[in-house]
Amino acid sequence: MVGSISMTSIMCAQTWNPVVPQSLFKQSRSHPVVPPSSHCAAHQFFQCPLSTILLHSKHHHITPTTSSSVVIKASSSSSSPSEYVEEPATKVRFQTSLSLPGCSTALSLLGTGYREKVFAIIGVKVYAAGLYINQSVLSTLSAWRGQSAAQIQDNPAIFSSIYQAPTEKALTIVLVRDVDGKTFWDALNEAISPRLKSPSPVDESALSTFRGIFQGRPLKKKTSIILTWLGPSSMQVCVSSEGIPSAVDATIESTNVTFALFDVFLGDAPVSPSLKVSVSGGLATYLQ
Repeated sequence: MVGSISMTSIMCAQTWNPVVPQSLFKQSRSHPVVPPSSHCAAHQFFQCPLSTILLHSKHHHITPTTSSSVVIKASSSSSSPSEYVEEPATKVRFQTSLSLPGCSTALSLLGTGYREKVFAIIGVKVYAAGLYINQSVLSTLSAWRGQSAAQIQDNPAIFSSIYQAPTEKALTIVLVRDVDGKTFWDALNEAISPRLKSPSPVDESALSTFRGIFQGRPLKKKTSIILTWLGPSSMQVCVSSEGIPSAVDATIESTNVTFALFDVFLGDAPVSPSLKVSVSGGLATYLQ
């Protein structure tokens, strides 16, 4: 029986169940790949919506074995909330298109993953996560066209380019168990701190603001925590126990802190390896 779980060890431990890096469309033999429609050809690379890539059929229920599961309902609109991707390990569903406070346009889902702590042979899942981007960021990534998911995953330059792009991207975290707010922050801070070599007064102020969001705040199962990077130096934090939030809890103004947090999830030692695998697969599919 698993006893009390430390969120610090959950978010920061490097023990995890590996996920085979595959394309988002890699299916089991019983569910063959359904190719995207012809208008998603490489020559129309920058015009093809991510929702079209992730949801290449409106009438098929697809159950892949990779780190992202596409579950499709019939819909007349590609931005309909009825279109979503299921993270298979946690069964958390992410909308393929998300409108968030402060964003100039709806953001598109690029990949999903989960965080798990393994006790002996028992894996305890803590949250699911999905990365959303403004599709305009893809126009800055042409130098990596044709690379495989494995090549992208091992190339920090492409993730740095995504971060530095002056367009919005967001990370949605959905808890799959109850967590105390202070415990959640302590774990997050422990992951951020080693990435801040010499925090400036601006960094310390940003961390204080960030910490204040979670102090004395219980975080129940299904709570959404959304981190939205508006640019390299500004990040909004939204917390909601009732789906997608409509208000911003705080804005973090610090290039060092916002980059450290991005690196926690998409750097060389991510706390959710499956998320980076999935995002790399999504990028490889789009950059083919």
